[in-house]
Amino acid sequence: MDPLSPVYITGCGAFLPGQPIDNEIMEDHIGRVGGAPSVFGRRALRWNGIARRHYALTPEGRWLHSNASMSAEAVLRALEAAGLGRADLDCLAAATTQGDLLVPGHASAVHGELGGGALELASFQSVCASALMAAKYAWMAVRTGEANCAAACAGEFSSRWFRPEFYEGGALIDTKGRLAMAADFLRFTLSDGAGAVVMESRPRPKGLSLRVQWIDMVSLAGRFDPCMWAGASEQGRAERDGGWSRRGPLAAHAEGAIALQQDFNLLKAVIRAWIGVYLDKVDAGRIDPRAVDHLLCHYSARSLREEIVGLLEATHAMIPEERWFTTLTETGNVGSASIWIMLEALVRSGRVQPGQRILCIVPESGRAMVGFMMLEAVEAVR
Repeated sequence: MDPLSPVYITGCGAFLPGQPIDNEIMEDHIGRVGGAPSVFGRRALRWNGIARRHYALTPEGRWLHSNASMSAEAVLRALEAAGLGRADLDCLAAATTQGDLLVPGHASAVHGELGGGALELASFQSVCASALMAAKYAWMAVRTGEANCAAACAGEFSSRWFRPEFYEGGALIDTKGRLAMAADFLRFTLSDGAGAVVMESRPRPKGLSLRVQWIDMVSLAGRFDPCMWAGASEQGRAERDGGWSRRGPLAAHAEGAIALQQDFNLLKAVIRAWIGVYLDKVDAGRIDPRAVDHLLCHYSARSLREEIVGLLEATHAMIPEERWFTTLTETGNVGSASIWIMLEALVRSGRVQPGQRILCIVPESGRAMVGFMMLEAVEAVR
């Protein structure tokens, strides 16, 4: 008999700032580098398939929210969905790609926004898979009896790094005023928002809860250089002394080493590595594709989904596309927050029925990591 407690997601919350921004006005909203349209922007939008997204700043660059305030709002919404309040929370695990401050951690900033009494905290900084890192911490805290009510949240405020003035004077802009593709593509792909889940040792008294069966995290960083990074030049991203802190922020900015960038050639190899991890889990019996009713797979672009489907269709491990659920087109790619934004939307849609299983997969291209979470929908205890 398992001496550990079962764990249930009893509430999901999502927060998307401002009004939806469609493709026709998005570049004017974040600003045109050099005052001219991006050379790569339209190609990026065709590639990623995003139609709308949300930004936590105005076209003038004024902040509407912080990463921490969006994350806190998502936690409060998840608590409300669970029928709980701030006073019920005793553990908070927070994830992000880039927090509001270099120090202290994101969880401290979110707690500051939430206010209230003492909490156990854990901060996780990576890229998209940091959401499941935080979820695993919250899950283990409740499972071991260390916490009664734990929240895992993830937030992103990417647009603040995409303003034209962030790149001006740096090496990423060429002599014609064009921004390097490794940085410019991301301006048309990433957006802002936050999501959260609340975990307890008992299902909620009314409605559906999601029992967390397991969470697995797999890093392949020993095989790959950074694929998405900030804080180093492209040439120095894998060197011990290649980071911004050795050179100082002004010198690093001049080298183009502060901006978020992605190596799209390396990404092709990383995609195949992610799929290899998934296939290993299928072969080991950890995942049975036939038993998955809903697949929430985070991917940054429609073209990446097409590549993943193409690689899997010839295998016994393909989960039929009619079972896939995403909000990418409507909410954009919100990095680490995307998986919780998707899960909240799936639960709210009414599609989930008791006994169904939900598989969440979150690959990240930061340095080749992928996370998996298996959930089972359970009825309320009467």
